[in-house]
Amino acid sequence: MTTPILTFFNNKGGVGKTSLIYHLAWMYASLRKRVVIVDADPQANLTAAFLDEDQIEALWENQSVGSTIFQCVKPLTGVGDIAEPLLQTISTDLYLLPGDVNLSGYEDALSAEWPNSMGDNNLYRPMRILSSFWQVMQRAADKVQADIILVDIGPNLGAINRSVLIATDFVVIPLGADLFSLQGLKNLGPTLRSWKNLWVKRLNNWKDSAEVSTYSTFKLPQGNMKPVGYLCQQHSVRLDRPVKAYDKWVQKIPEVYRESVLEKKMTKKVKTEDDPYCLATIKHYRSLIPMAQEHRKPIFNLTSADGAIGSHSVAVQDARKDFKKLAQTISTQIGLK
Repeated sequence: MTTPILTFFNNKGGVGKTSLIYHLAWMYASLRKRVVIVDADPQANLTAAFLDEDQIEALWENQSVGSTIFQCVKPLTGVGDIAEPLLQTISTDLYLLPGDVNLSGYEDALSAEWPNSMGDNNLYRPMRILSSFWQVMQRAADKVQADIILVDIGPNLGAINRSVLIATDFVVIPLGADLFSLQGLKNLGPTLRSWKNLWVKRLNNWKDSAEVSTYSTFKLPQGNMKPVGYLCQQHSVRLDRPVKAYDKWVQKIPEVYRESVLEKKMTKKVKTEDDPYCLATIKHYRSLIPMAQEHRKPIFNLTSADGAIGSHSVAVQDARKDFKKLAQTISTQIGLK
């Protein structure tokens, strides 16, 4: 039995992905779901949301085996094997496998082993490296009996993201209401399908190899990458553009999502707010965000002692309702009970 892996991904940056994962992780924990967060973005912004700079500096300076996602897979770049992950306990039912700026150095190893995994022999090591993120994530989940693994990755289509998505069961796509997000969405669907098909070929090649019997206990991810839906950012007055421009792009999302990600044709016009594939519209909580960052907590946990009074207090309660509803919607979509 493996723990479901949910990855939030768009190859266009600036769509609020990291903040979204941060808040959903806290919400799931408050709903008594045991969560492991994995920061597989070399920029490590999600790690910075959970840990202060002194904690991160200590992790990166000490380079303890298994202390970050990179330190877990680093032995594979030499003659070693995957290291046991050391999780940071953030709160009750909430655990973090920290990110690492050095993870970008693992890109070359993943790129090199991708063609090697289609060879006729000596396939174990390539498949071990390509599935290493999945192996690490499942070990981390096993340590704490996690209900779900939430993963953050960078906005690109490189080898690290390919291996993370191979490990992924479900994908949520955060979007901004702009041309660049739509173009990213058009690229994303075909890329996910290509990676999935190419991974299936590698799985079949492995199953047909003579090494299968030698490594009978070696398990591999199936590369499901099932799209759960998309999240859309709400229009903000600070974007300094008319609402009409926002609507122009946001109402194109349902059709582009169906055609590019699901390979479906629109049978009738659907507004984004009525689209069953739209999981939620993420509000801009404006001044609550810096307040929450200062106190290192999610916006829906802010109190009057933190400065959340008056209209801010109302917004805090609204945020709690919004993220609770989103967490429950995603749970329904992925079968998380």
